[in-house]
Parts: sequence; structure tokens; C-alpha cells
Amino acid sequence: MKDTKSHINICPDAVRIVSTTSDIIRQAQSEDRSYLLENESKAILEAYGIKTTGAQIALTEDDTVQTAQHLGYPVVLKVLSKTVVHKTDAGGVKLGLKDEDSVRQAYREIVASFIDKQMIGVAVQKMAVPGLEVIVGFTRDESFGPVLMFGLGGIFAEVLNDVTFRVLPITDNSAREMIREIKGYSLLTGYRGNTVDLEALKDLLIRVSDLALSNPSIRELDINPAFLYPSGYVAVDARMFIDSSPNKLSHQRRNDDLTGLFYPGSIAVLGATDTKGKLGFNVVYNLLSHDFPGKIYPINPHKDMIMGLKAYTSICDVPETVDAAIIIVPAEAASRAIEECCHRGIRYIIVETAGFAETGEAGRKVQSHIKSVIAAEDCRLLGPNCSGIINTHHNMVQSIGIIDELEKGNVGLIAQAGVYAAGILTGLRRIINFGIIATIGNKMDITETDILEFLGRDENIKVIALYMEDVTSGRYFVDTASRVARSKPIIALKTGRTEEGKKAVSSHTASMAGNDAINTAAFRQSGVIRARDNEHLFGLIRAFSKQPLPKGPGVFVVTYTGSLGVAATDMIYSSGLRLADLGLHLKTRLSSYLDGYLNVRNPVDCSFSMGPDQARNIIETGLESEDVHSVIVILQGEILDSYVDTLANINYRGKPVLCCVACKEFMMEGVVKMEKRGIPVYSTPEAAVDVLSEMYKYGERKHRSRIEELNQLLRERSFSVDDRRIHLRLLTHNDISLWTDFVKSCSDRSLWMRFLSPFSPTPDNARRFCDINPDEEIAVVAETVEQGRCKLVAISRLVKCGATDQAEYAVIVTDRWQQKTLGRLLLEACLDLARHLGFSVIHAEILQENAPMNKVLNHCHFQLHAKERNMLLLSRHLGNG
Repeated sequence: MKDTKSHINICPDAVRIVSTTSDIIRQAQSEDRSYLLENESKAILEAYGIKTTGAQIALTEDDTVQTAQHLGYPVVLKVLSKTVVHKTDAGGVKLGLKDEDSVRQAYREIVASFIDKQMIGVAVQKMAVPGLEVIVGFTRDESFGPVLMFGLGGIFAEVLNDVTFRVLPITDNSAREMIREIKGYSLLTGYRGNTVDLEALKDLLIRVSDLALSNPSIRELDINPAFLYPSGYVAVDARMFIDSSPNKLSHQRRNDDLTGLFYPGSIAVLGATDTKGKLGFNVVYNLLSHDFPGKIYPINPHKDMIMGLKAYTSICDVPETVDAAIIIVPAEAASRAIEECCHRGIRYIIVETAGFAETGEAGRKVQSHIKSVIAAEDCRLLGPNCSGIINTHHNMVQSIGIIDELEKGNVGLIAQAGVYAAGILTGLRRIINFGIIATIGNKMDITETDILEFLGRDENIKVIALYMEDVTSGRYFVDTASRVARSKPIIALKTGRTEEGKKAVSSHTASMAGNDAINTAAFRQSGVIRARDNEHLFGLIRAFSKQPLPKGPGVFVVTYTGSLGVAATDMIYSSGLRLADLGLHLKTRLSSYLDGYLNVRNPVDCSFSMGPDQARNIIETGLESEDVHSVIVILQGEILDSYVDTLANINYRGKPVLCCVACKEFMMEGVVKMEKRGIPVYSTPEAAVDVLSEMYKYGERKHRSRIEELNQLLRERSFSVDDRRIHLRLLTHNDISLWTDFVKSCSDRSLWMRFLSPFSPTPDNARRFCDINPDEEIAVVAETVEQGRCKLVAISRLVKCGATDQAEYAVIVTDRWQQKTLGRLLLEACLDLARHLGFSVIHAEILQENAPMNKVLNHCHFQLHAKERNMLLLSRHLGNG
């Protein structure tokens, strides 16, 4: 069958062979196209090492047939058009074409449908062997920048929404986490006997990440689908959208010390008044009543004195240096007041006045002008439309609402709404002790991330919470939160999830809420705990600020009613926790505290006759189990008061305890007493378990993060001994088998020198020495490869000395590797690690007869400071060298 070229009008320059990504993008931009053709998209993917089915261009019917014959049947035809984006939906894709006749027929059908839609030709590609369909792509978020998406293809992505996101860039580990996060992960790992190449999938995600980061002009990419195989993958269909000029993320002022904002020596209040009911009265009253330690300068042109303080007509009249100024004048006067503060040299300005960008276009213009003023004068501004800062450790309350006495606490709260430093605080202060509350309002200059950075460094703050309506400079937020969350839990309530919620956010604070799926991904990626609502937020804050983190998943439940114990059990197992194993010995002891008709098991059901002393005996007995990592106590609300002193005085051995009281809202006096003694109280077992689960998961993330951080440092200290490469890393619970083989390879004498007593690799010893909490001790192993197998040749250990900045060092080297400089090299690496961990002194205790170890310690500048019988006690003070 002959070709009829008159079917389409071909422009000779319509399709050019281009060799680079930039050439392809420039050509599309010159043609005013917002998306790339199939062949262009796949050429870019191939340039980044992403395997595709390819897409060869055919301009005529005969070209199409020849290309199909060259590729080999079956083939796929796809329309190439500058105006057709969704080719499949428009009928522009023909699949499974097995011979010349079917190719010609398909080509003619495409021409008939698209000849009037700027059709260029068709893309011809080999029909891919079916595999497991996945979707991979990226988009560019206004706040977070490039965001990667991955999920199962077909119905899983379109109907079940089984996808996950990451803010770019990603690492190998975060790519693997993305793969594991989807609900259909079992389909990737052998469900029904089908497995796929997870390493190849990880590589695909990394390469797409590189593509997105290297090409800001590419706005979106969809690879849908890619087929996964037992070995490798192939991208079957690809769509790319481009911008004529890439959007730039908003500029963020960073790394600015905000100490003067949170700990000022003097404050001026512009708009101060002695008229009760006015906001200017409330601000000055709060500063005075909470004994602000610095100087206060009221500014009011109509007053000589305000609440016993000399008042000034203008900020320019204040003779002394002013560290911070609070603006509480009407919006129309605020702009001038801010300019005067900047010209006066005041570094920090808190604008509590409303009436700016949140009110409309006129307000936005005023806010924009103010922003340019403070930038030119290098001032920092909090607000506008906020309620200032509360810092209980500096006796400073700037709130526009009258605030009664506050106790010093360890919680830092960053809130985009002023009510968190006013009305809500009035009740919360009874059960949560805040250290700092910072309200940011419209966050024209200082953002949640700036304050998060500061609170991460403030030693008074141990837990950080956020109320957010949008995220400014999302990439900066992710980087900062990731770093801070390694040492302090961050709990965030992000509103504006729904379209109507977004509208409410915009009208309230002049900010636009971001895509909620991307926000969720960003929080997960950076280790931020996302609260569902205010009640959940405050429930999490109370536990994290008052209780230690659980060191394991085992939960001990004590209850007065079986039904609530069952509810707790269901939630425990659905939350990734488990009931702790009490063991036969402890169960026997527990039986002595229970009526004979009650079963002794976890949860321990004491029945309605449970009393405080009985509960104490049961809890103290259960705490003896090493498998008990946390405790939940379910109490009768009507006698809650009688439990307060008893429960608060129990030694929980560093394990968290949470209390559940049904309908606690109606018994608040007892609840407040319990909360003030440090035990958080929840209305349902499910709520208590949910909070406990978040504490456990955070502790596990913190543990993994610390291990990854230290392993990275150790990887940089690898060395060679006798031409054998030695790698250093932390010992973990996964190394029990290697640890056991190592101990067996050591002579009795070597074991005696290390442990000062006979020692054998029993299962209990293996668990004790391999299951390590890096906040208390770390074990560094020297590892090599012998006959294709990993083998431990030395293990050193740094154990923290209580709550000090000192640690004790010990090491054992297998006999074959002794006196080969391994001990010295390992000690030097551990000393560097100790400096990184903040230790100031390292101690070592050895037998006097252990001359080789004594020599190593002396070489590393340990000083002998005591001899006790047959022992030598040595120490090394760590400096920079």
C-alpha cells in the first residue's frame, strides 16, 4: 500500500534532531510550547541514564511502516502534536500493532483524528514486555521547590491514591523509604510470587531527582507507566512540561541570631496606654506584672507617665539604647512607627497591629513597603498581626491578652495565630509549662523556620510545637527541621487541608496553604510529628515535655476494667507497639496483689476494687521486667485525686507513664493535679496509646539518625593494617551473630583483660552488648573481609558517666590482630567521636599487667591518676587536638 503524503502538511523544521537537554528545552520555548513531545521527553530521560522504550519519529505512513519493521513487531504508535497532551484519552495511542497492515490502519486513524490539531507525525516504539506498573514524576511546589512522587500505576495511583512524595534532593535511604511507604509495597516484594528489582527502582528515583534538580525549566514530569521487572525497568510513557522562565523560590533571610529578640535588655512599646481594655495597656501590664528584667519605654505623645513608667512622645526621644520595639498603634500609623524604629537603630521590631496583607490589596501594598524598609535598614520584624513573644525564662510577656502567672517550662511554641499567646494559653498554662511562645502572624520577615532554628539552639527548650497555616520557604524548613529533630521533637499542626480551609487561611493571615500531600511528605521527611488537631497537638506536647522516650515497644497496662484494657491492647498492636512480656516470676509476684478470681496477664485487670497502693505495687513489680518500656495506667475518675501522690512518687526507672481517665473533662481538678506532677492524662486508652506510639517512633528515628550520623564520621576514618582494609562502624542489634563469632575468636586471657572476669557469648550477653542506646553508650567495631565474609577484629566502647560530659573507654582486639597498631588507630577514631559527642574527659580502667593497652593509652596522651590494687585508672582531657 502506497503512502499518501498529502495526509498532513509537514514543516521541515517541525522536528529536529537535538542532542542535549538544553537544546530540546530551548527549541520548545522558542516555539512557545509548554510541554515536550514524546520523543523529546524520552531523549532527556535517556540523557540522564533512565531506560525508556524510545520514541522514533515518523512523518509519513511509509516512514511509520519502515520504522516499525526496523524495531520489530509488535509496536505502538503515538500521535505527535503540539496541542495534544493527553494522547491516550484523545485516542492518539495505538497498541499491539503486529504487522504492516495494522500499522498503516492505525496511522490513518491517527491522521484522521488529529490532522487539524497541529499534528507533526507519530512516535513509533517497540511494545514493551508487560511488568508491574508504577508512576514516577516530579512537580515544583511554590514553597518547597521540586517534589518527587512515586506510586503504583493504574488504579492504585488514580483511584486508591497510593503514592508518596519527597522534597528534593533525596538520598539512597530516602528513596528506599519512599518505596517502602506505599500501601502496595508487598506487590513489589514477592506477593503472589512476583518480585521486582528494588535497586533498579531506587536508581530510577535518584535519577529523576537529579533530572529535576539540574533542570529548573522543567516544571513537571510524569513517567506513567514505568514497567518494573525482576531485573531492571523501562519507562513506557513520559510527559514533560516546561516554563518559559523558571520560578524562583522566595528569598529567605537566614542564619541570623535572634537572641536579642527573645532575650532583649530593653523594650519600647509604641502605642502604650494606661487605659484599661486597650491592647496597649495589656502589653505594658504584662511586661510589668511578669517582672520583665530590662527597661521598658512606653511611647505615647499624650501621656507623661504610664503605669509608673516615664512615657516618651516619640521613639526618637528615648535617650538610651533600645533592643526591641513593640508596635501596637493603628495600622495607618504603623508604617511610620516602623520607619522611625529602623532609623533609630532598633534591631528587632514586633508588630502586633493588624490590618495589613490579611485585609486585601491595600494592606499588601503597605506590607510590601514596610518589607523594603526593614531590609534596607537590616532590621528584623516579627508579625504584623501577631501577639508577640512570651519567654518565661526571661520573665517577658508581650501578649495582647492579659496573662496570669506562668511557670517556667521546656516547651517552645511557634504559632501563626496570636490566640495561642492569649485566649488558648489561659487554660493551657494549667497543664503545660511553656518556655517560649512566639506568634508570627503574617510572617512578613521572621518566619516559623527562623524561630525553629533559634529554638533548636535554646537550651531551655526541649520540645518544639508549631501551629502553621502555610509554610514559607519550604526547602529551608525541611533542612532546618531535619537538623533540629535529631535532638528535639518537633510537633506541628498544619491547617488548611481542605479547599475551604485554604480559603479561610488566606483571609485570616494572607497566606496560601500548600498542597497537603506535599506538606505531609515534608513533615515525614524531616522527622516532624504531624498533629491531627489542637487536642492531638496538646496531647503530644504534654507527653513529650513531661516523660522520657520509651526505649522499646513493650507496653505494660494496668487497668480497673477489662474493657478499656482490651481497647488499649487493640490500639497498641495497630500502632506498632506490643504488650510487654512479664515472665513467669513476675506474674507469680503480681498474683499476690490480685484477687484470686483474676487472671494474671498483661493488661493487668484489677477490677473496680483497685486502689492506689495496689496500683503502686503492681506497677513497681512490672517495671522490673526489662521488656517493659512504658506504662499506661487506666484509673477511675471519681477517685483520681487519691492516686496523684502515689503515682507521682513511683520510680519509673526512666520509663514513660501515661494515665487514662474516661471522661476526664468532667474531673479537671484531679487531672490538673496529676498533670502538674508530671503524668499526662488522656480521655481514652486509644488516645494514650497513640501518643505513646508517636514517642516510640520518634525515639526510633532519633536513634537511627544518630547512628547514621556517627557511622558517616566513622566511614571517614577507615584505614589499613598489614595491607588489609579496616572499616569502622557502630555495633547494632543486627550484629549478634558477628559479635558472637568475635568473642569466640578471643582467648580467655584477652576476655579477662577486657571484662576482668570469665566471659562467654551467651544470648543474654549478646543482647546486652549489641542492643545499645546511643544516648548512653556506643560501641565501635573494626570490620574487615576474610574469605568473602565480614568479620569483626576489634570492638571499642564509650559509656557515658551518668549525667556528666565524661565517658569511660574500653576495647578488646582479637588475638590475631593484637600489637599491629589496630588498638591505637581505633582509640584515635573513638577520641574524635567523643569530641563530636561533646565529651570533655575520657577515662580508662585497665589491669596493671595489660602493658600493651597501657602503651596505647600513653601514646594517646592518657594520664595516670590513680592505682587501686591491681588496676590503673587513666584519663584524657579532650581539647581540639
